[in-house]
Amino acid sequence: MSIFIDDKERIFKLDTANTSYIMAVADEPGYLGHVYYGRRLKDTDVRYLLRTSESPYIPSKNNRDKLSFTDCYPMEYPVHGSGDFRESALKIRTQEGYCTAELHYAGYSKERLLKPEMPGVYGDNGEVLSIVLKDECLDLEVVLKYTVFDDCDAIIRHCVITSNSNPLYLERAFSASFDMDNDGYELITLNGCWARERHIERCPIRHGLQGVNSRRGETSHQHHPFMGIVSKDCSQTQGEAYGVNLIYSGNFFSGVYEGQFDNLRIMTGIDPEDFEWKLNAGESFTTPQAVLVYSAEGLGGMSRTFHDLYRQHLIRSPWKDKARPILINNWEATYFDFDDEKLLAIAKEAAGCGIEMLVMDDGWFGARNDDNCALGDWTVNENKLKGGLKKLVDGVNALGLKFGIWFEPEMISPDSDLYRAHPDWAIAVPGRTAGLARNQYVLDISRSDVRDHVFKSLADILDSANIEYVKWDMNRPLADLASLKLDADKQKELSHRYVQGVYELQGRLMERYPDLLLENCSGGGGRFDAGMLCYSPQIWCSDDTDAIERLLIQEGTALIYPLSSMGAHVSDCPNHIVGRITPFETRGYVALAGTFGYELDITRIPKEDRAMIPAQVKMYHMYHELVAAGDYYRLASYSENKEFDSWMCIKKDKSEALLTFIQVKGRPACHSRRLKLQGLDPLKKYRISRFDIESVSEKPYGEDKAFYGDTLMNAGIIVENLWGDYKGMLLHIKSE
Repeated sequence: MSIFIDDKERIFKLDTANTSYIMAVADEPGYLGHVYYGRRLKDTDVRYLLRTSESPYIPSKNNRDKLSFTDCYPMEYPVHGSGDFRESALKIRTQEGYCTAELHYAGYSKERLLKPEMPGVYGDNGEVLSIVLKDECLDLEVVLKYTVFDDCDAIIRHCVITSNSNPLYLERAFSASFDMDNDGYELITLNGCWARERHIERCPIRHGLQGVNSRRGETSHQHHPFMGIVSKDCSQTQGEAYGVNLIYSGNFFSGVYEGQFDNLRIMTGIDPEDFEWKLNAGESFTTPQAVLVYSAEGLGGMSRTFHDLYRQHLIRSPWKDKARPILINNWEATYFDFDDEKLLAIAKEAAGCGIEMLVMDDGWFGARNDDNCALGDWTVNENKLKGGLKKLVDGVNALGLKFGIWFEPEMISPDSDLYRAHPDWAIAVPGRTAGLARNQYVLDISRSDVRDHVFKSLADILDSANIEYVKWDMNRPLADLASLKLDADKQKELSHRYVQGVYELQGRLMERYPDLLLENCSGGGGRFDAGMLCYSPQIWCSDDTDAIERLLIQEGTALIYPLSSMGAHVSDCPNHIVGRITPFETRGYVALAGTFGYELDITRIPKEDRAMIPAQVKMYHMYHELVAAGDYYRLASYSENKEFDSWMCIKKDKSEALLTFIQVKGRPACHSRRLKLQGLDPLKKYRISRFDIESVSEKPYGEDKAFYGDTLMNAGIIVENLWGDYKGMLLHIKSE
């Protein structure tokens, strides 16, 4: 049983295998308080942690100092205006302009998890606790929902807010908030920009508000809807780590507030800056889901919980547990300069090397010969594809390859037939000239007529040929926010309605084409988030395909997301973004920690590189199951030591593991490194082999003998110095 309720004491306890989350209702006036979140407890009644016996006491005992009480009580879902002067999770405005609310406990219910509307978690082994809070003055009801699974150390939270009688305006409606004491914790966030997304940043927590957000209409390259609250001694293997991740694909805020008594308030939800939602009588608003994870085994334990939850209870595609086809994308090979002959030449060479899919990227439609025109005109350019799309796809299929295609359905070019016919479909403030980015506008996807047109355009293309993969791109942020279909008092709903529109479109796509492999993308990694994973089992991790830059990007991404979700390709050198030259072999090892594919012109790369592709294809098939389904352990971080990077993927039964080692910088006159492994069974004996790319086989590494797992984890292995920069190797570790 995962949910325990003490009706008499009004205590609620959520248990996972290793954690407990406890709430209790204070005596009159009935505030729901956050009591505890951390290691699993045997006791249920620990309400003494609320400190209600200390001055200033609860209002029923000391109403003269009610505001002193509300300003320090650990509210489970704090509201604005009634005396809690810390950051609030909910702010309500009435028609008269008043902004005060006060929530009192009103009851609860408990049920098995039903399959919710996407995006969100699912699973037959989930339980949901719903705690009802009410503001009698506003006739407002807030239902806090908590989902737990018996196979995962995660708490999933969201809330449903209902106005029962009067129109109300939500100015802030976060998904989750909880308070706790500050035991010297530090804050981890993921930050960057285009081509260097999700770099890990760690800093002390200070008084006041800290956090990250996006106001770009997408989760963004710059920040990510995740934060970690970690103890000072927290590493990959030890210390406390609280992880908070929002299942959402639009504007967000994730932050921590340290108050005057050194306590912390942790919260996440839709960013309130460009958000407001009108609730007419009887209407409800449902917030996105937030995932809370506690680990007493450092960042590694936190990461593995997120990975398991997302693989088992979030990703829904039939591809989620399948080996993805090794694809070759023509973007960095040709950009806009291609025709059917060029694509067939790439496909023919790729098929001979064992590659399994050709993906045709931007430039196949309308008058699209550069990135200045034609977005929205989703008709085939037969000057490039002579004979049409079906002829090309049939030709690719005849070579034994699957076929995939690129779209950017949410965008429109000013120089397009669609814009000339429907300029009002672009997001823009009437009377103002909207700003361009990449010389394109954004379609108002919040409108059903626009969504219907977009979906028909996509479906016409997908129905015309045997297309088995779609790359869905989105290359600019939202600005100049206005919709001609929304009333004046609903204009600030646009950003959220836009995201809902994207979800509705992708849901329709997957319903009509259930076997389609969908890969989301947003100028690379600008919308790599848990919301998108509900629709696509993989997301393009970054437009930066340089293997060394990818070490940092993929490390930050893997802090939360399973490797099977990270789009990663081997690309050409010098790299198109940073100009770096890395060995083709190393590029393959780094891309293996993802979906694995190619982003290059296979007909023009050096012959020694092309000759290695069949070996890399076999390498992928040898190890992809370990990478995709195995437990992830981070052994070393190039971001910390500046010299090398290493991680392991371990089979659930601990019978085998794959270790990747990347030497970023060679070292003169140094001993070999000693690397301590993780996650093995201390009582099993293991042999270690090194993958040899030339023979596509494994050879004994080090001493040809077996060692117990506790030896490999505590004493470690010797990793030889590799000659040169940017070198790598794979070690296969198998139990006897």
